[in-house]
Amino acid sequence: MDDSLIVDLSRLQFAMTTLFHFVFVPLTLGLAPIVAVFQTIAYRTKNPAWERLTRMFGAMLLINFAMGVVTGLVQEFQFGMNWGPFSDYVGNVFGSPLVMEGLLAFFLESTFLGLWTFGRGKLPPAVHLATIWLFTLGTMLSAFFILVANSWMQSPVASEVVDGQAVLTDVWALITNPFAIAAWVHALLAGLITASIVVFGVTAWHLARRQHVDVMKLAWKASLIIGIAAGALQGGVGDWLGVIVTDRQPMKLAAAEAVWEDTGPCAGFSIFAIPDMGQRTNVVDIQIPCVLSLLATNSLDGSVPGMNPLQEQYEEQYGPGDYTPNVWIQYWAWRGMMGFGLAGVAWMVFAAWRTRRGRLPDQRWFWRISTWIIPLPFIGSLLGWVVTENGRQPWVVYGQLKTEDAASNLAPWLVVTSIVVFGLLYSTFAVVEYRLLRRYAQAGPPPLESKAADVDDDDHVVLA
Repeated sequence: MDDSLIVDLSRLQFAMTTLFHFVFVPLTLGLAPIVAVFQTIAYRTKNPAWERLTRMFGAMLLINFAMGVVTGLVQEFQFGMNWGPFSDYVGNVFGSPLVMEGLLAFFLESTFLGLWTFGRGKLPPAVHLATIWLFTLGTMLSAFFILVANSWMQSPVASEVVDGQAVLTDVWALITNPFAIAAWVHALLAGLITASIVVFGVTAWHLARRQHVDVMKLAWKASLIIGIAAGALQGGVGDWLGVIVTDRQPMKLAAAEAVWEDTGPCAGFSIFAIPDMGQRTNVVDIQIPCVLSLLATNSLDGSVPGMNPLQEQYEEQYGPGDYTPNVWIQYWAWRGMMGFGLAGVAWMVFAAWRTRRGRLPDQRWFWRISTWIIPLPFIGSLLGWVVTENGRQPWVVYGQLKTEDAASNLAPWLVVTSIVVFGLLYSTFAVVEYRLLRRYAQAGPPPLESKAADVDDDDHVVLA
């Protein structure tokens, strides 16, 4: 049996389960601090409208977090089943961040989410508020330690190879890997953008129907502030990460920009290209001058290495083989990631202008688009992971272990069966998640037990 078939099937299975799991990650990362902020404002102002928003979006956070935990468990099983040689190679390095994630981060998440969920009305208000912030800290730490492990695969540091296995030599250098820190901040901002657009879209649905108007205006304004601010910061962080990728993984960046030959200074950013992987050139390439040099090197005079010289360099360094990732996937996934993210934030900027001074537009198209943009950041985040993982190929540990050498020797029918089973199972999860989130989103902010009157009738709040 062709070993490449087993590798391709295992990669397909891992990609399917990982991307599905990652649908839930950015929403949890972003929604946790947003709910914490809502509850903090409610605690300080005693305004029941913020408490209602806390409960509404807190319920959605619980649903999303639970689904993320269930789907994330499959990843660990696949390391031992489908990627045995990989697990054997990286185990001494992966052990530290994954143990920290399990014993520290997940402990914080699970413990304090439980206290927050069941402690309302039983814990003192200040203590109850602290639990949601500690849960938020746990989600951030969980993302950090997982990205530490993944970033080591992208840029191996603080380790050496002993008897065919990677061995950790400096745990502090591992967790301060510049690749990991930049990727973590990038992920946190992506989460805030995703969650703010979800809050924005849900409030748009209610405002279009003039439901819970005064309460929803608060959430609308908060989502605009958080989403636009996070989007602005993401531009700078993306540039920071791009410089690190250029230094540590030049082939990944070259593939993302379809750069086949060294550029020299003032390299142009490609806005449309048709790569020819057979001839290793572009049939069409339309560029904006100098922008790529600025993004990749923080200098207009910086040059970007091309895939052809890098291929020759890697053949001399690592031996014969194709060290170029799929350029079509890399090039268009990179643009899709940026495009979907920018589109969502750009619409929020437009919406902020349209609703200035508390105005509520009457045009149906405005509210429909404001609701329909909810999927955009999710698609952008998924494409971002495609860029990260596809661009590393053919390596599973960059420069050390190839993907083709990392897969277990399984019968193809076993992997195909598991793909079908996971596909059906995850499709069911997707339907359940969508229906639950939609139900709670459309239900709106729940009334408080101690209030007989609707808050909308008592609290008159307008957008500034």
